[in-house]
This record gives sequence, structure tokens and C-alpha cells, in this order.
Amino acid sequence: MSNLGHTAARATASKIIDVLVKNIDKDREKEMIKLIDFMEKYMSGEKLDIDYDKVREMTCNKDCALNQYLNRLMDELDPNVIKTTILNFGFEAMLHGTKTIRKMRTVHNCNIPWLILMDPTSACNLHCTGCWAAEYGNKLNLSYEELSNVVKQGKELGVYFYMFTGGEPLVRKRDIIKLCEEHHECQFLAFTNGTLVDEAFCKEMKRTGNLALAISLEGSPEVNDLRRGAGVYGKVMHAMELLKKNGLIFGTSICYTSKNCESVTSKEFVKLMVDKGCRYAMYFHYMPVGNEASLELLPTPEQRMYIKDRIREIRKLENGEGLFTMDFQNDGEFVGGCIAGGRNYFHINANGDAEPCVFIHYSGANIRTHSLLEILKQPLFLAYYHNQPFNENHLRPCPMLENPEILQRLVKETGAKSTDLQSPETVEHLCTKCEEYARNWKPYADKLWANTKVTSKSYENYAKRDNK
Repeated sequence: MSNLGHTAARATASKIIDVLVKNIDKDREKEMIKLIDFMEKYMSGEKLDIDYDKVREMTCNKDCALNQYLNRLMDELDPNVIKTTILNFGFEAMLHGTKTIRKMRTVHNCNIPWLILMDPTSACNLHCTGCWAAEYGNKLNLSYEELSNVVKQGKELGVYFYMFTGGEPLVRKRDIIKLCEEHHECQFLAFTNGTLVDEAFCKEMKRTGNLALAISLEGSPEVNDLRRGAGVYGKVMHAMELLKKNGLIFGTSICYTSKNCESVTSKEFVKLMVDKGCRYAMYFHYMPVGNEASLELLPTPEQRMYIKDRIREIRKLENGEGLFTMDFQNDGEFVGGCIAGGRNYFHINANGDAEPCVFIHYSGANIRTHSLLEILKQPLFLAYYHNQPFNENHLRPCPMLENPEILQRLVKETGAKSTDLQSPETVEHLCTKCEEYARNWKPYADKLWANTKVTSKSYENYAKRDNK
């Protein structure tokens, strides 16, 4: 089956999913096992560190958190959303896409991303404290043709997963739905404040089936509304209720800081998210980006150790709390360190500038003047490619936050320019803010890493490593 053509393999997966949806009220574990069997056969020959037997065992064990999580999905999601998501995110992005991008990395000798993050607009309907989009307004937009062209080029490289941020991407909800229709084999996800979600938009999401949301949440109603405005928390809760009622996939996007790291990982907060219908929570470490960034919001080493352990506890497949959690700063050991610079993703802002990371506002290329391949082969992106991993200790993955001397060197060597349109920040100014944090975290991270049982991966997409 690993040699099946793309179209034939998708058709086979589609038939298996049809039977699963048809038998949703009986034999569902049996049908889910068929999907796992399909994956194992289709990916035969690929270097994947997956224990398929263990996955099958957990899927069938009714006392296991994974089994309960999957059953909630089957019970609560719209059938078209189930089928489209498994086909697009599961088959196209995870299976076919992984095979393709691995080949493309060898062909082109550069990073090829698994997903691309784009800003359709800098406009936003809120005026959150500390957000540059609130001051800059709606002056920047990527046209529909530009957004679609990125997806067209991405598919040729094997990229079938696209995320939107901003600004508020749902200001452009019509264009986002149009993208979902045109590129019906791709999976899309929008980071949103949630206030523009209404019944009509839910119906469109249900019809297309290939759009998920990640709704920003700061914690308690008081903390959330202090930053985002009075009444926003209530609107977010209403949006979640609408999305759950319509059987749609959504989760939360949470920035953890020194002020909220305990509250946004509390058992009460996690239970609230699960009860509201959230399927995942993406946790982002606060980054002191921008000339006016507050260093007081950087977590202490003790807080970072706490949040690392707590987020892993929530997502345990055997006995977790029913929410799939991701921690982009502390999960480096599972993804091989920094995922930016096209290694797993990169960012295109609303001006078209291609940045290695959503937090690294420097660029040497723009989608209006460069193709995706030209972007991935321009100096700053190649510098990422040839220097990753930035630290062998994957609890210190970032070239800015934990290794600030590295980002300064890369930006200087490649001549990349600041893309911050409100208040351009020199790389020296940015990285100097991180030096004390990096020094303080290093002994904790090194001790943790020394006591971590690190298993070598069968495949690592590094230029300096032999993956043949």
C-alpha cells in the first residue's frame, strides 16, 4: 500500500472513513483500528517512531484517555467535519504530506515546512493592550489571490496544512471560507479572538468541513477582559457554545506568562475547556518581542519547569484530562528543537514578508517578489537550515529566547531587515532582553536534560544530520 498512488490512496482512506461514520454507533473502535492499519501500511518504509500496536491497544481500551477522547469526537462532531478532517489533516498532511516534504528536502537541499502560517490582514475588531495590530489598524492585507497562490505553491511541495493569524483573520472570513472551498483537500486553522463567530459562520465551517479554530483565552473572565475589553470573555464562551452545538473542531490558544501560568493550567480551567468542547490547547511561552515589551511577564525558571510538567500531565494518552495540549517551548525534545525557518513551519505577515517565525520579525524576502522555494533558499532561511538545532539541549531550542547570541549572528550575517511596521526593533535590542532569561534558565534546563532519557529519532530534518 505504501506504493499506492496519491489519488488511489486517498480514495481508499475515504472508503474506510465512510464505513467509520456509517457505523458511528457500533463497532467504532474496530473501524478506527482499520484507519491505524491503513496508516501503518501506507507509511511502510518511512522512518517513523510510532508504536502502532500501542496505539491500537489504547484506542480499544475504554479506560484509556485516548479512547475516551476519540469517542467524544465521534459522539460530538459533525459527520462531514469528521470525514474531511481525517482525510485532509490525517491523510493529506500527516501521511502524504510527510512523504512528499521529505523527498522535497532532499531534492532542494533546504527546509520544506509541514505547515505555513499566514496573516490575511492586520485589521482587528478589538483593541487589546500590547497588540501592535490595534494601533496599526487595517492598512495591510494579503489579497485572496496572494493567499491562494501560497497554498497552490505549498501543495506542490507537499504542504497541506495552513494556519491564519493576524490581526483578526475572521475579519476576512469570506475569503477564508473561499480558500477552504478552492483547496478542499487542505486543512486550515485560524487563530481568533472568537468574537466574530456566529451561527452563519458555523454553518459555513460545517459545510466545508476543513476549517478549525484556536480561540485566544487569557484565563479568568477578569484577566481576559482586562486585556481584551469588557465583555469579551462572555463572547468567547458563547462562540464555544455555538461551535460545539454545530459539531465543529476548535481549541484554545494561550500565552503563558509569569502572571497567569498557574491559572491557565489549573484543573478547573482545563475542565472548563473540555466541557465547552475544546479539543486542544496550544500554549505559547511569552516572548519579549517589540520595543515596549515587558520583561516582567517572562516566566521564572521554576514557573517554566512547573508548566512543562503540568502540560504533559494534561495530555497523557493513558490517563490525561481529555485535552490535547502542545507547548511550543518545552516540547522541543519531541520535535527536535526549533521548528521555525521552514523546518516545520514559517510565517508570512500581512505585508507579504516571509519571516522564519511568528516571533522573529526579520526577513529578506516577500511573497510578492519571491516564490516559496526562493524564500526557503534565501539567506536567513538557509541560515536556519544549516544551524539547526540551535542547541543540542532541546529544552533550550530558540535562537532568540534561550540562545540570543545566535539570532544576532544570523541576522547580521544574512542582512535580514526588521519587518515590524509599527516600531522597528534592532536584533541587538531584542536579544539583549533575552540574555538574563537565557542565563537563568540554562542551569535548570541542563540539569533537566541530563536526567532526560533521550531516544534518538529515526528521522531528523537537519542539514547537518544524515537522514539517508
